Amino acid sequence: MAGRADKGIILTTGTFTAEARREASRDGAHPIELLDGEKLVGLLEKLELGLKPRTTFEIDRAFFDRFA
Repeated sequence: MAGRADKGIILTTGTFTAEARREASRDGAHPIELLDGEKLVGLLEKLELGLKPRTTFEIDRAFFDRFA
């Protein structure tokens, strides 16, 4: 990365170890952004990229039980 980029991004659908997070933010190291599965899903939701928003409802069975 040295001399070729301003920042690196490492993406995973899983998680990063504590050691990986420390290394990515180590003083003197080139800036590296770690994007884990949770952040990735958050970005996809925020940008509505490949997703369609949908409202869902849960049935309140207790309400209907009194009519049975």
